[in-house]
Amino acid sequence: MMRRGWRLGAVVVLAALCTSGAHRPEVVRTASDLGPLPADRYDYTPQDYRRSQRASALLVRQCMAEHGHPDFPLDPRYPGDPVVAVAVGTGYGVLDLAAARRWGYGWDPAKPLAPRPKGRRMTDAEFADFPTCNADANRRLLRGIDLERDWLYANTRMIEVDKAVKRDPRLRAAWQVWSRCVAEQGFPRYPDPVAAYTDAAWRRDGDGNTGHTRRERATAVADVTCKRRHRTAELWHSVRAQKQAADIARHRDRYAAGLRALRTYRVTIADVLRKLG
Repeated sequence: MMRRGWRLGAVVVLAALCTSGAHRPEVVRTASDLGPLPADRYDYTPQDYRRSQRASALLVRQCMAEHGHPDFPLDPRYPGDPVVAVAVGTGYGVLDLAAARRWGYGWDPAKPLAPRPKGRRMTDAEFADFPTCNADANRRLLRGIDLERDWLYANTRMIEVDKAVKRDPRLRAAWQVWSRCVAEQGFPRYPDPVAAYTDAAWRRDGDGNTGHTRRERATAVADVTCKRRHRTAELWHSVRAQKQAADIARHRDRYAAGLRALRTYRVTIADVLRKLG
């Protein structure tokens, strides 16, 4: 009975993949190729991030001028170069075969995830006033928003949803198939693609990048090859979509409040950009 139940569940997931896959590229190279998820509309987009960074910089510059620093740059460097540690998001692990061959579980060092500021360095006097102005900018952009109740709600729920996704028997079975495939090519039998991506053997630096060793690159190639052969990422994505949709349906009012908060944030950013340019 348990075997039959899992098979029926797998049929449902694969049917969802076939139904929603009409507009997807045949080869998945990035997570966006898998299509949108139900929770996406409750989170800010890369465009939101870029606009918020611009709005924050404009507010900080205005505040710094009020503190006696009229030529404060929009994208300043700190007086000393700080040590920056980047938290690397794994998503579905590595998906692009060409990138896996060249960079393994890292990326082109000429294209860092956290680009360096382009403006001049702050002076010591500017640096002394910068934290105050930065905090003030954040408060203004989040005005009228309840952070704990509304703003962070969807993100908090997604942490719980992803835990449920990882416990799903369909996904665990898919990971076992993927793991066996990788091991058959002479590599460790990782429990899941995230374990392969985060293996300490790749010795990530503070910026999150790896050493791109031959072993690392070969492992990443086997990883991607097995994902494609067994449609691991597609099934994973479909399970996430099902779990997210169910959670949103159960907590519709709370998600709606979070969406209103996000819209308020966007209106505030648009107002700042319109006034300060």
